[in-house]
Amino acid sequence: MSEKLWLGKIRLYALGVCVLLAACSGDPFHSHVAAEKISVAPAVAVETAASSTNQLERAFDEIIRTVPGRVGVAATVLETGEAVAVNGNEKFPMQSVYKVPIGMTVLHNVDQKKLTLQQKVQVRKGDFVGRQQHSPVRDQNPNGTRISVAELLRLMISQSDGTATDVLLRLVGGPKAVAEFLREINVKDVTVLSTEKQIGHDNAEQYRNWSSPVGATILLRAVHEGRGLSRENQKLLLRLMTDTPTGLNRLKGQLPQDALVAHKTGSSNTIKGMTAATNDIGIIRLPNGKHLAIAVFVSDSSADQATREGAIARIALAAWNYWNK
Repeated sequence: MSEKLWLGKIRLYALGVCVLLAACSGDPFHSHVAAEKISVAPAVAVETAASSTNQLERAFDEIIRTVPGRVGVAATVLETGEAVAVNGNEKFPMQSVYKVPIGMTVLHNVDQKKLTLQQKVQVRKGDFVGRQQHSPVRDQNPNGTRISVAELLRLMISQSDGTATDVLLRLVGGPKAVAEFLREINVKDVTVLSTEKQIGHDNAEQYRNWSSPVGATILLRAVHEGRGLSRENQKLLLRLMTDTPTGLNRLKGQLPQDALVAHKTGSSNTIKGMTAATNDIGIIRLPNGKHLAIAVFVSDSSADQATREGAIARIALAAWNYWNK
C-alpha cells in the first residue's frame, strides 16, 4: 500500500470512529478525559487534512536531506489518526527497538500466568552477549547470577541490556513466540528473527530484524492501547520506556525538559565509517493532552553521531510544534 493511500485510510478511519481516552489515575500518558465522539465529516475534510499535513511532510523532507544515508519517519496523533510519513514503508534495521515487542511478549506471558515478575532466572556466562555489545548484567556479574524477571525486563527496556534480552527471549519461546504475539495484536511490518548474540556475531544479521516506520507507529499504538496486556503491565512497560536514560539527544533532544516521552532507542556500531542504525521510537504526550506516536530510523549513514541524533531531535520538534497548535 502506498504511503498516501495509507495516510488516507488512517484519516478516514479517524473521522468515522469514536475515540476513547482512558482515565488512568497516576498514569501521565493517558488523558483524564471522557470518551467523545467524532462526527463523520464529508470527503472534502479528508482532502483538507491531507493538504494541511503537507507542511509537516516538507519539514521532514528538509531535515532528512541533511543526513547522508537512509532516513524513514512516521508520526501519528493517536487520538485523531492524523499522520505523516516519509519513506514510511521502507525496511530499517531495528537494533534495540526490537526490545519493545519482546518486552510486550514477556508481559503478556506474565498476564497469562506462564511467568511471574518475581521469579528468579539463572543467567549463566554462556548467556552473555559479545563484549562489543552493551550488557550491565554481564559487566556486573562476570560469573553469572540469578535475577528476577522484573529486573531483567528493566535492564532490557530501560538499560538496553543485550544479555537480559536474550534470557527473556528464551523464556518466552524465542523469536517465533514474539512473531505470534505480534500477529495476535495485529502489528505488521515489525520482524523479530534473531537473538542479540546472533546480531552481535554477524553484522548482516541486524537487517533481518527490521521494522518500517509506519509499522513502528502501529506497534506504539498497540502499546498505548495496551493490546494483549493487562492495565497494570501496560503501565509498567510505559514507565520503563519513560525512565530510560538512553537517547537523550534523539526524540527528547530538543523538546521541553518536562516533556513526557516513553521511547526506545536502537543503535548499531559504526564500521568503516558507516553506521547501520541510529533509531528512536516513542509516544510523546503533547501539552494539548493528545499523544504523538513517532518513529525515526537513520540507516547506513556516514554522518557523525551528532548529525544523526540531531536530525531525529529536529524531526520530533517539528512534529511537536505542528500538532501542538
